[in-house]
Amino acid sequence: MTTTSPAATRPGGLRVGVQRFGTFLSGMIMPNIAAFIAWGFITMLFIPKGFFGAESPFGWHWAGVSEILGGGGDSVIIGWQGAMTAVAEGADGNILAYVGLVGPMVTYLLPLLIANTAGRMVYGERGGVVASIATVGVIVGTNIPMFLGAMIMGPLAAWVMKQVDRLWDGKIKPGFEMLVNNFSAGILGMLLAIFGFFAFGPVMLGISAALGTAVDWLVSLQLLPLVSIIVEPAKVLFLNNAINHGVFTPLGIEQATETGKSILFLIEANPGPGLGLLLAFTFFGVGAAKASAPGAAIIQFFGGIHEIYFPYALSKPTTILALIAGGAAGVTTNMVLGGGLAFPAAPGSIIAVTAAAIGPGVGNLLVVYLSVIVAATVTFLITGVILRASRKRDLEAESDTFGAAIAQTEANKGKSSAAMDALRTSTASAAPEATAATSATVISAPIERIVFACDAGMGSSAMGASVLRNKLKKAGIEDITVTNQAIANLDGTADVVITQQQLTERAEAKSPNSVHVSVDNFMNSPRYEEVVEMVREQRKETE
Repeated sequence: MTTTSPAATRPGGLRVGVQRFGTFLSGMIMPNIAAFIAWGFITMLFIPKGFFGAESPFGWHWAGVSEILGGGGDSVIIGWQGAMTAVAEGADGNILAYVGLVGPMVTYLLPLLIANTAGRMVYGERGGVVASIATVGVIVGTNIPMFLGAMIMGPLAAWVMKQVDRLWDGKIKPGFEMLVNNFSAGILGMLLAIFGFFAFGPVMLGISAALGTAVDWLVSLQLLPLVSIIVEPAKVLFLNNAINHGVFTPLGIEQATETGKSILFLIEANPGPGLGLLLAFTFFGVGAAKASAPGAAIIQFFGGIHEIYFPYALSKPTTILALIAGGAAGVTTNMVLGGGLAFPAAPGSIIAVTAAAIGPGVGNLLVVYLSVIVAATVTFLITGVILRASRKRDLEAESDTFGAAIAQTEANKGKSSAAMDALRTSTASAAPEATAATSATVISAPIERIVFACDAGMGSSAMGASVLRNKLKKAGIEDITVTNQAIANLDGTADVVITQQQLTERAEAKSPNSVHVSVDNFMNSPRYEEVVEMVREQRKETE
């Protein structure tokens, strides 16, 4: 194995622990966001007040079903309402049953997807299967959308399966492995499902009810905007995932199931505060921060990459107060006027927010837009005052405070990202990256598969893979597979693994026989030229 750079020292402490916990929670939710969006659109269309619902003038009904099916007499009407079950009796006495889409999806499909994903994160496919079985017990035992239960029972069941397998690891006689593995997983899944039904489910029902009561209490006392005091600083420190995916998303889905929308989906995802901050830096900032803010505003508002504004806040910590005020103003607007989203907006782009807001009606969409505008305006005004007050001092300062803020943002996150890479590239000319090895990296085995690995396996690694893929194509090399995946999913089959410096150590542990290349910048790294040259030289040697 050859590594091109030593891994950076990884920080410890409570903050990093919360970050990792939040990353684990988001790891359960984010891969399944497409399912949440599908459910949201189905809800938007087919609940009674939806576009095709029973109470809509565009409602989609089947009249005369009994005649179509061979019955006689009066017709019956069966619509696409989102009720769990609708039963109608035809004139000929036949029972025509219709099961809606909305209820089963939110009660069974979404929690089971979360449980399966969590189980796979802990113990692979085997953990995912046992987690799904166990979570069914929790769902049936509560008969409500049990997202919190799935997020706890899923990883717990997979962990228990992992410990049980360790009991007889290496002790099974040859030929009986499949029998023991299948029966042990089946029996354990059954026991955990029973436990979930009788014990775990009721406990989670109580916890869910308590959290819901707490949110209702905050709303009733008009105190929900105060949550921004926690959420906005937590976002800048990358501590928001534990709050958003651990509390807001599960409770928001339960609210949306009952009322068609939830304000909780917009507390963290509202792009208004970040937009206001970046616009203020555009007009009142100085130096690199001012020059890069317009492009960052486009990425944040339309792309939904909120982390791109975090360095701006860290370069002027007092602007976090502006973010809090803007976030609270946006929450207040939605609380007073009844705005909310039908499903989670991920990423927090105005496009995703629009898609999730239009379902409950055009009036709701206008309220949500107003909350974004109000949040952006309040943040802009307060940030503008802060920047104007310190403008003279900032112009006289010689130190690169914004570059230091980018580095601090990466340290807070515990890793680099494509957003930070793009921001750094836009604020400074391409500087040579510090490397611990030369381009003379040699690998004896044929290079057939190159993997870009990052924490989640999406986003930054996908963009890096695209960049290298284009460079290889321009060099006339088209027989190499370049993909991206999460570090946790590395299986040792990659010939070359490319990671950001902060993640190289973890990648080495997961794929010890691969060549590891560390980069600072996934979007514009000179190390890619070295990889291309390494491949080209190997091709010459084999010709």
